[in-house]
Amino acid sequence: MNSPSDRTLTQSAQFHRTPFLAGGDVESKRAELLQYFHASFDRYESLFEVLSCDEAYYKKPIALRHPLIFYFGHTATFFINKFLLAGLINKRVDPRLESMCAVGVDEMSWDDLNDAHYDWPTVEEVREYRRKVRQVVDQVIRNTPFTLPIGWNDPFWAVLMGIEHEHIHLETSSVLMRQHALHFVKPHPAWQPCRENGAAPINTLLEIPAGRVMLGRNLTDPVYGWDNEYGKHQADVPSFKASRFLVSNGEFREFVDAGGYTLDRYWDEEGADWKRFAQATHPTFWVPDASVQGGWKLRLVAEEVPMPWNWPVETNYHESNAFCRWKSEQTGQPVRLPTEDEWNRIYDHVQLSDVPHDTKAAANLHLDHWASSCPVNQFAHGEFFDVVGNVWQWCETPTYPFDGFNVHPIYDDFTSPTFDNRHNLIKGGSWISCGNESRHVSRYAFRRHFFQHAGFRYIETETPAVNPLSTYETDAMVSQYAEFHYGDSAFGVPNFPKAIADLAIAAHARHGNRMQGRALDLGCATGRSSFELARAFDKVIGIDFSALFIQVGARLLDTGTVRYTLPDEGELLNYYERRLDTLGLADTASRVEFWQGDACNLKDAFSGFDLILAANLIDRLYSPRRFLDTVAARLNPGGLLVLSSPYTWLEEYTKRSEWIGGFKKDGESYSTLDGLKEILGEHFTLVEGPQAVPFVIRETRRKHQYTVSEATVWKRKDESPN
Repeated sequence: MNSPSDRTLTQSAQFHRTPFLAGGDVESKRAELLQYFHASFDRYESLFEVLSCDEAYYKKPIALRHPLIFYFGHTATFFINKFLLAGLINKRVDPRLESMCAVGVDEMSWDDLNDAHYDWPTVEEVREYRRKVRQVVDQVIRNTPFTLPIGWNDPFWAVLMGIEHEHIHLETSSVLMRQHALHFVKPHPAWQPCRENGAAPINTLLEIPAGRVMLGRNLTDPVYGWDNEYGKHQADVPSFKASRFLVSNGEFREFVDAGGYTLDRYWDEEGADWKRFAQATHPTFWVPDASVQGGWKLRLVAEEVPMPWNWPVETNYHESNAFCRWKSEQTGQPVRLPTEDEWNRIYDHVQLSDVPHDTKAAANLHLDHWASSCPVNQFAHGEFFDVVGNVWQWCETPTYPFDGFNVHPIYDDFTSPTFDNRHNLIKGGSWISCGNESRHVSRYAFRRHFFQHAGFRYIETETPAVNPLSTYETDAMVSQYAEFHYGDSAFGVPNFPKAIADLAIAAHARHGNRMQGRALDLGCATGRSSFELARAFDKVIGIDFSALFIQVGARLLDTGTVRYTLPDEGELLNYYERRLDTLGLADTASRVEFWQGDACNLKDAFSGFDLILAANLIDRLYSPRRFLDTVAARLNPGGLLVLSSPYTWLEEYTKRSEWIGGFKKDGESYSTLDGLKEILGEHFTLVEGPQAVPFVIRETRRKHQYTVSEATVWKRKDESPN
């Protein structure tokens, strides 16, 4: 192995691509991974050679981020921390550094200043640490046995994880260097910008036909990916028009000159707050300079140049969104940023493919051309330009998990903290996006005020942008019941809504009126028992007092999917997605309807049922006797009433005077079952039970409620109820 000092990086050298992780020759793949690691490690260290002095490592480029000394060490500590979790090594290199440089800063808000004091190591200490980590990773790659293909659950996946993680920080660190004071950076032969510039081209709109996008990867795909790339998503996208070019500095100047930064009507509330806080009057990398023609310079990584008006403007989401609002006002047409689905329609329409392994990219991507942006009319992709590359493109879509999303066991907080409606997706990659970042399936997201090498293209469409995260239940009680109904069983206790529905179906087969017409699931909550009953009945009505609960069932009817978050521990959340088809309930779901209603005061229309299930309901009603007195009239002759309850009477739900049991009567214990027999005896016969049916409700990963419900089955007598 050559030492780092023997490696000479040049602008023209083609940077290694992310490897294909399958094949039949393990040793050849080992050599490829070794090259990939060293090339990435070298390229990262060469970026920090752009810094002009040691002070540049410790002075924060912006207040909201760590100083660059942290990022110089962070990517190396990441290798060690993840290798330990994966079992690839069994001891640390430097516990102090591996703690201090472990966690970066995700700006929680544009005014979230982090003034914590850190006793940072010296630059030389970090260089020496990186040298030691290089040796550790080199030896792991050389000597650790592995098989092909290398998959998600293989320990060797952590090797790719460390390399691709460093590519992310290669890009974000270069942005921080652009934000650094100019005297803290210097030009570098391996980081030379494009020198081509000119007048901005006139932008036009081109038609994108309607089509279906199918996104998401399988875990068997033999190329490294981050957790949010896996799963499934598909959507039918209506036709729209998209700008031929990315918005150039020249086109964006029209917005600036029109007072776009001074007029709040172009900014949403969050954007206007950021603009006032930042005192923004123009894009952050624009430098006013009356001494140059046009009055502006552009700040690059290591220098300022006269403004290249035909390069893409670089903005955060708020600025991009404000421009679109201004453009819409100017044209009288509905203009906005594309969604992730719409960006993928553009990509599919021009029939692009990922960066080739053996030739340079036909885009300003993967460091194949320059260490900067270039003219927006340089790289044609069909009728369009820069569908990928040059700068990232802001999307209207907040990042969200695909159906089937799972966190990776050794990096469970890579994506899930960003499912907060505050991080928007960026697509297409920039000039410095390497490895996984350069792939069209990658799904990176940043806070909307965040600056990256990112710009935008706009679209014209009447179709509103839909926020997929709005389909996630975050209400704690709703999420808890969604898991109770559709989640995994715990501690060997069967799923209660399914178990009680099965009990009701079996009882109806033994004791019912032989009719399979209509069933009522009263107090249905989020609806699992309703869907289970639909396997045996032609029509099932699910009714609950809670509109929030009913909405879960209604969403399952519409989409077949429910998504929700659950607390893991403390502030940590996990994201879940459950589907009717995987539960075997999709084929009969059309038989189900959900209604909001009061079990003690139901509409007369809710009658004529062959079976009524009221699971865990009566001890939560304000007047259980009123419900029980009228329920016979809602059943067909010979129909069944199936009740279950743990009989946990509480005055917060039911006044003491309304309890039907659980107290002393005439000096003797009077149970709820006693009360049921007294109230129902005139119109019903008890045909089964009481029977214990246990259930478990998850609160957190390690805290569950275990309860036993008592089930009874009552058959309506043949005579008409009074």
